[in-house]
Amino acid sequence: MLEDGLQGQWDARNHEGLVVCIVAPAPALQAGLRSVLTSLEMVDRVYTASSLEEFEIYRSITDIVCLSPGIEPITNFEEMVDDSSLLGVLILVSEGGERSSLIPDSVNIAWGILPLEAPIEQFEAAVQAIAVGLSIGKPSAISFLSDEEAIDLDDPLIDPLTDRELEVLQLLAQGKANKQIALDLAISEHTVKFHVSSIYTKLGAANRTEAVRLGVRRGLVLL
Repeated sequence: MLEDGLQGQWDARNHEGLVVCIVAPAPALQAGLRSVLTSLEMVDRVYTASSLEEFEIYRSITDIVCLSPGIEPITNFEEMVDDSSLLGVLILVSEGGERSSLIPDSVNIAWGILPLEAPIEQFEAAVQAIAVGLSIGKPSAISFLSDEEAIDLDDPLIDPLTDRELEVLQLLAQGKANKQIALDLAISEHTVKFHVSSIYTKLGAANRTEAVRLGVRRGLVLL
């Protein structure tokens, strides 16, 4: 579950975790994606539909809709997602395939675009990001988003965070003050301030909120 301060729309739902609906034309593909998504801790329920028309049945109870390659677009797709209570859309694309016709010209909710063959860690990072309103994917696939709105999952930090800095970032995401972090990690408050400053520099953040936001986008914060 999301920690305090990062719950956003997800916290407003009346269930324990995220509800995901997979839209895929083939039962075998539905089963494979269901296996991946049900293994994620933040996902509570997974539904499947074979088309966007069938997805209408689940739209009102879905948090994130996952669209596989081969799904036929419908004329009112963008209006459908904008008018719903969806947190976001995760579009899966085939490696080397053409740009998905489902990718919108503009966005009003969070979007994620991943290769169908992406490892489970990238699925988890994408679902986490979408749950807090962030868009995520490779720049080549998300040209409709600005640099501020999207992050490249494959673009590593020039200076990676240390294990201790990752621990501090996780506690920052939980809304803890420096004094609380120092107690939790059995270090001095001065050392915490040093780690926080280093995190800001490495992530390119100006404050705690931005550091946590960037950490979530990079999959560094466990939600």
